[in-house]
Amino acid sequence: MALGWFDRKRQDAAEWTGFLEQGVRLEGKLETTGTFRIDSTMKGSIVSDDTLVLGEHASIQGQITGNRVVISGRFDGVVQAKTSVEIHSTAVVTGEVHTPSLLIEPGAVFDGQCHMLAATEAAKPVTIPIRSGGQAAR
Repeated sequence: MALGWFDRKRQDAAEWTGFLEQGVRLEGKLETTGTFRIDSTMKGSIVSDDTLVLGEHASIQGQITGNRVVISGRFDGVVQAKTSVEIHSTAVVTGEVHTPSLLIEPGAVFDGQCHMLAATEAAKPVTIPIRSGGQAAR
């Protein structure tokens, strides 16, 4: 069954480029292309030019620089994503998130700071005015 993952004839080449399974411990810098999944323990930095998936068994400390980041496990550090960050219901995230789009599912834990950035201006924060329900009745 696991060998089917390596059968490129049955998959689109852009679908998955690799994964780190449970039981693997990594310290250092990981650079990935395409969609990459981590279900292991890691300390260091990750650079991804596509989609990075931290599975339910992932425990990551460090910094992530990527395009789209999906977190279902544990992450402690700084995430900088060009398009979006998704924090699923099983995730525990502490630290900073810098992204133009953030989704946090009910049940997820996020303890930190979020910096919402414009998609075209990654260094400039976006201010969104919020009105209370009482003001809308006027």
